[in-house]
This record gives sequence, structure tokens and C-alpha cells, in this order.
Amino acid sequence: MKKLVLIDGNSIAYRAFFALPLLSNEKGDYTNAVYGFTTMLLKVLEEEKPTHLLVAFDAGKSTFRHKTYAAYKGTRQKTPSELSGQIPMIHKLLDAFSIKRYEAKEYEADDIIGTQAVEAAKKGYEVVVITGDKDLLQLVDDRIEVVLTRKGITEVDRYNEAKIEERYGLTPKQIIDLKGLMGDTSDNIPGVPGVGEKTAIKLLTQFSDVETVLASINEVSGKKLKERLEENKELAILSKQLATIMTEVPLETALNDLAYNGFDYQAVKELFKAYAFNSLLNRIGEDEDQQEEALEEVAFEIVSEIKEDHLISPSALVVEMLGDNYHHADIIGVGLANKNGNYFIPTKVAVESTLFQTFMADEKKEKYLFDAKRAVVALAWQDIELNGVAFDLQMASYLLDPSLSSHEMSDIASRKGSVRVLEDETVYGKGAKQGIPAEQQLAEHLSRKAYAMYVLKEILANELKENEQYSLFAELEMPLSVILGRMEKEGIKVDRGQLQTMGGDLSTRLADLEKEIHKEAGETFNINSPKQLGQVLFETLELPPVKKTKTGYSTSADVLEKLAGSHPIIEHILLYRQLGKLYSTYIEGLLKVANEETGKVHTRFNQALTQTGRLSSTDPNLQNIPIRLEEGRKIRKAFVPSHDDWLMVSADYSQIELRVLAHISGDERMKEAFLKNMDIHTKTAMDVFHVEEDEVTDQMRRSAKAVNFGIVYGISDYGLSQNLNITRKEAKEFIDRYLASYPDVKAYMENVVKEAKKTGYVQTLLARRRYLPELASSNFNQRSFAERTAMNTPIQGTAADIIKQAMVIMSDELANSSLKATMLLQVHDELIFEVAPEDEQALKELVTNVMENALSLDVPLQVDVSSGSSWYDAK
Repeated sequence: MKKLVLIDGNSIAYRAFFALPLLSNEKGDYTNAVYGFTTMLLKVLEEEKPTHLLVAFDAGKSTFRHKTYAAYKGTRQKTPSELSGQIPMIHKLLDAFSIKRYEAKEYEADDIIGTQAVEAAKKGYEVVVITGDKDLLQLVDDRIEVVLTRKGITEVDRYNEAKIEERYGLTPKQIIDLKGLMGDTSDNIPGVPGVGEKTAIKLLTQFSDVETVLASINEVSGKKLKERLEENKELAILSKQLATIMTEVPLETALNDLAYNGFDYQAVKELFKAYAFNSLLNRIGEDEDQQEEALEEVAFEIVSEIKEDHLISPSALVVEMLGDNYHHADIIGVGLANKNGNYFIPTKVAVESTLFQTFMADEKKEKYLFDAKRAVVALAWQDIELNGVAFDLQMASYLLDPSLSSHEMSDIASRKGSVRVLEDETVYGKGAKQGIPAEQQLAEHLSRKAYAMYVLKEILANELKENEQYSLFAELEMPLSVILGRMEKEGIKVDRGQLQTMGGDLSTRLADLEKEIHKEAGETFNINSPKQLGQVLFETLELPPVKKTKTGYSTSADVLEKLAGSHPIIEHILLYRQLGKLYSTYIEGLLKVANEETGKVHTRFNQALTQTGRLSSTDPNLQNIPIRLEEGRKIRKAFVPSHDDWLMVSADYSQIELRVLAHISGDERMKEAFLKNMDIHTKTAMDVFHVEEDEVTDQMRRSAKAVNFGIVYGISDYGLSQNLNITRKEAKEFIDRYLASYPDVKAYMENVVKEAKKTGYVQTLLARRRYLPELASSNFNQRSFAERTAMNTPIQGTAADIIKQAMVIMSDELANSSLKATMLLQVHDELIFEVAPEDEQALKELVTNVMENALSLDVPLQVDVSSGSSWYDAK
């Protein structure tokens, strides 16, 4: 059977634009609407498999409806320039896909769709309409279905006649009458004032259409409703007329012109590259001729015996493992590329070769890698040391633009127009189907990756130099990746007995809390069931509901926090949830990931993830242990030295971000506080409230602390009002007083945004960049978020750079000393070590000196150093 799919181009583009954050390609063109539109289009092609296809667009602002009602769509805001600029790109995309697009002067896309749909249905076609506009539901019949986007472009509802009956209790044609009575604010269709959807449906159920309703006003119940209908008869008829889709538009295209026979792979691929839609390339399949041509590009050799000619400097290396958790993964092969050729070395050949081991350990032999940290760890588990890392492709890509969604080899190669590299998923599969392919296919894939790296190294190195980021890359991030790899392999010991004891204590606390909550509720129920909890809170206990969802009452954390103080049960439920998460994530979680052989957890540091440059960690996430709760802090008791008599040492920067702000802004008052070693929050309270030091109250200091850190994180008056439980007006006044007290901080905030709007990015003191295309957005919320990000990224990013710099220096110092000490963890602004008792004092002095002098600022950096038998005791 022939199947015609009709797409409402303007509607889908509009929804895609607002569903996705602003994205841009390397030219700076906005692409979020195009990207969303493309994902929808690919889904339609995959799921609907149309034989005929048309995308309809509005031709302009003026339509035949404006002649009837000049105010039609008069309340619509002007289309954002960021969206209107993407419509020609969508046109170009459709042309590449060989999909017919059409617009007709004085008619809307709805009318084009209506005309084609009705004609196709009459000729026996199956018709599917894709839109975000409910008006098109009026077209539904036994051959026409409407797929309506419900949330952005990812969730849809499919409407046939039965679905419309279920949703509205109406026939499709009555959708026009529904609009006639209730109007449509988005199109500025007036309807009958005061008549909403429920009333309109009730009237149509009783009287079938607008005309009958107006002819039967005397039979309508309700004096006020009768008056409204009587007074607005003409508006109702006009509104129905405006809402009626024209199905007889004089079109220049016949149904046969809409036949869809597939797309030109090469044309679409090139466009995806131009738009930087690298993640969508695998969605369009493979062009067989293209694939064969690409696979012939790289000649390679499978090495059965490693010789010196294979291992020359520089060489690009791929040490391949499957899966993210590489601490428990085996190396499946090694790819190698240099000026002598491209090679695949089977794992057994590599790890058993003395030549290979010597080459890897040789600091003077340069190696280019992709994710050097991962390779360091993988080889370390094979007792092979990796030195001489001269380039890390993933790290280079990340530094050039941390906002990109992917820094995978295949995407980098595609972005830079290098030799084509297949996505790992294409070669290995994913999920349960993931596996190692035959040796020939594996050899080709790894050789190709190595060759691509060898070629790409120079391209990315030059870009880093052009951005003046090469020293950040070569002197900070590159050595750090090797250090982090060694820290991961080293791991940190956990006391399983301590964890089990804490787990028992938490279980008892949770059981007691559960009894208390049931007692306060007056009944037993499942506390972890949002539905049951909602019923207890808002029906049984009759607390005021804050927010409702489609499934019932919302019992999210923000809702419960707003109810704090209204009933004792709220505090107990919040505590129950916190302790429950603590138990599952950190007691059970740590016991699960602890290595049975080493007795340690080997967290994975994510070096190329955050846009500020901060490190994060996974399996386990040691950055997010909730230390505000004493029970959370106690989790740190389980982290102990790996030698019985050794100690843990914690070195933590004091207020590093505020010190960076003082330096960057150059504000004399703020600098004075740090230069005189004053408490910065007390000093801020003195300046803002115009009081002497001994007059500063706890509340004043608390408010000053909130705004100090709020400024660092780009807080708004709303955010501060929530933190301090004050009105937005009070919060705004407080921020204004703060900025008046620190005029150079205010000037910094204004200037950094102004400069970022010119260049498109902000950067740290060490030239780490973050691109912010949203600064040019006409959307207030997006633009405001970008402005706050512009203010805080240089501060947070510089703080991250400083502790990374300290780690690199500290690693060198420890390597060149005789101290029996090991750097184990980095958590936010803190470094954690283990040390032999006799070297405790020397380590404390060394780490203090290194961290306080990691980067020269106009104000001193300050470090708090402490020690103890566990991480908890060291704090």
C-alpha cells in the first residue's frame, strides 16, 4: 500500500528549537532546531517507511485568514533570529534527503497538508501527518492519522478516530467546533470569552457543532454561559472559520511528485559533517561503495613477532579494551602507526615482548595516544609502565571545545576531515551483543585508529597553538593524565568491616525512621512509593499540595523542602531518603566495587568531561559523598591507608574560588581581606552592612557567605532568596549592596560578559576555554544562564587548573624525594595522601608549599593540612 507522510515543517522546527539547548557548528551557525528536526526525520523514515513524503512550510506572515480577521496570530512573538536562520538549513537538509518541500503564498502549512491528505486518502493512500499543532486533528479519518508531538520532539501521541473519541469525546470534525468555542491563544483565535475546553466539549456533546449550539442557546444551562454565547455569536462563527483547515489549496505538486525513493548517502553525509551532526552519521547506515573505498585507504600488517622497526619514535598507539570500566577489562589488541607503517599487535604478542615493554617505558620514545590515562591503567594491570606520552588526542579535542557532545575517535576524525574511522559500536556492537570481532576486522579497526591518530596529531596540535592553549595541554593536562592513571591503578583501601558495621547502623536507623514515619502518618505504607506517599501527605494528613504530575502528587525533594516545618513527618521523610541513598550508593556501592584482590576501590577520574575543567569520578563517585550529614562524613572512616601503621593526610585549599575572584577582579577590598588573613565572610558582612567586626552577627555572616559563594557560581536573586529564605526583592537588594561594596567585582562581571559576547568564549588564567553560543540567544533564560556561566567559569576553571597544577608538581616532588608517601585522591579542592609516620611532617610541609605556590596570584593561596588514621580522621 502507498503511504504518504506529511510533515508540518514550521511546527516541528519550532518545537525542536525550544526542546534543545543552542548548538552550533564550527562556523558558529546555530543548529539545534536542524538537529532536532533531523532526529525526528530519521525516526519517521525508520518507523513509518513512507512511499511518498512532503514537508510543508508557511510561505509568509500574511494568509487568506488575515483578510477575514486582521488580528489572526497577532499575539505571536517574533520568531527568534536563532531559529529563523535555521529554516534555510532545514530546507538544505531536505534537499539532501531528496524530500519534497512546499509552501504556497497566502496559505499555511496546515492547508497544504490538509489538501494533500484529503486527496491522498480519497485515492486509497494511508496518510500520516507529523505535527505539533492540534488543529490538524480535524483531518483524522479512517485513512488519515495524526502524530502529535507531546513533549519537545521525543514523545508523541498517535491519533486516529478512536483516540480522539477517547481524549475529547468528540469526532475529528468537531475539533473545528471546539476551536470555534474555546478559541486558540497561540493563533489569537478569540473563541467565546470565558468558554474553556471542558465547557466547549460539554456543549458539543449536547449540540454537535457551533451552529447548533448558537441556535439552541435557550437550552444551554447557566445564565452566564447563555449571555456569553448570545453576545459572541459572530466571534464563535468567525473562530470556527479561522480554525478550519483549507483542503482545496491550488497546489503545483501532484501526489506522484511526492514519491520518496531514498536519499543520496554522500550528500547527506557531507551535510551532517558541515552541521557537525557526527553522532547521527551511524543512523544513516553505510554506503557500500563508500565503505569499501574507505576500508581500502589504510594498509596494515598483523605482527606475529615485534621487531625494532615496528617500535620507532614517534608512534601512535591504540591500547584497546571493551567497556568503560577498564580496571576490570582485558586488552583485546594494540594498534600502532608510525612512518614505517600501520600495525596490529595481538595482546599476547605485545605483553610478552621485552622489546615492547622497554619501548613503552622509555621516556624518550614519543607516543601519541587516545585517552592516555586509560592506556596507563590497562598496561599497569599487565605490569607494563607507560612513559613518553607526547600527545593525547582525546584531551586535545576536549580542550579545543569542551562543549562538544563527543570526543570519540570516529567523531574527531569526521570533524577534522581525516581518514574515516568506524564507530566502536559498529565494530563491537553494544550491550548484550557486544563482542570481539574476527582478528582481521579487529586488526583493521585498530590499525585505522592508530593511523588516524598519527595524521590528526599535527592538525590538533596546530589548533591548540593557534588558541594559545598548547602549554595548558602539554604542561598540565598531558602529565596529569598519566598521574591520574597511576592514581587509579594504585586505588585507595577500604575497610570492609567498617563499611559493614556502618551498614548495620544505617539499617537500624532506617527501620526506626520507618516506624516513626508510619506512626506520624497513622498508617503503614511504602515510603518509597511516590503515589502512596502523596496520598498520605496530601489526603490523609491534608498538607497543601505543592505540585501535581500526570501520575498524582509530586513528592520530589524540592516539594518536600517547601513543606519543611509544616509537619514533623516531612523532616523524617527527607532524612529517610538521604540515609537510604547513603546506604545504597556508598555502603552497598563501595562493597560492590571494592577489588577483592587488592582490597581497594579504583575510582575512574573523568578528565575530559566537565566544561569548567574540574575532575569528576565514577565507580565509585567519590566527589559526591554527602558530607553535610554526619552519617555521610562517617563513610570516610572506611577509607584507610594500605599499610597498617601509615596515616592519611588531607590537604584542602581554603576558599580558593574567592581568592581567584579577588585576583581576577583586582578588587582592593576583597584583596585586603585575604592579604590581612581576615575571615572573608566576616569582612563581606562588615562591608555590606557597614558595621565593625565585633558587630557582625551570625546571620550577617551567613548571608555574606551565601552571596560570596553565590557570586562565584553566578547566583540570581531568585537563587539567593531560596538559599536564605528571603524575598527576591530582599535578595536583589543584598546583591546590589554587595556589588556596590565590591565595585571591581561588579566591573569584572560586566566586562567578562561583554568580552565573551565578542569572542564567543571565556577562559581561565591558564587559557582553558568554554564556548557560550547562548550569549547571543534571544531567549531570556538561555541568555541569562550563559551570562552567569561567563562570570563563573573563569573562576571555577582557574581553581580547577590550580589544583591540577599542584598535582603535577606534587607528583614530580614525590618521585624525586625519598618520602614514603602516595597521592591517592583528588576531591574538589582537596588532595588525599597516605604516608609513613616518620615522613608525616615532611609531607605536610611539602604539600603546603606546593599547593600554596602552584600559581602566583595577587592574594595568597591557603591550604589546611591535617592527618589521621582514616580519611575521616584526617579532616
